Amino acid sequence: MEFLSAKETAEKWNISRRRVQLLCGQGRIQGAFKLSDVWVIPKDAKKPADRRKIRKKPTDGERDKLVSGD
Repeated sequence: MEFLSAKETAEKWNISRRRVQLLCGQGRIQGAFKLSDVWVIPKDAKKPADRRKIRKKPTDGERDKLVSGD
């Protein structure tokens, strides 16, 4: 089995190295393990879905209601 580092995986998935490290620490990347101080990730590991909340920006109408208090 072939493995990648957190940096290589980050480049492959187009996310930050720190985000990959967090996903590994949360157990969200199957087969990833820590070897000394380095995360080792299977080359064929799937990128987990992003479960972070995305804040919806208010539309102009919603923004007007917030300002006017209606």
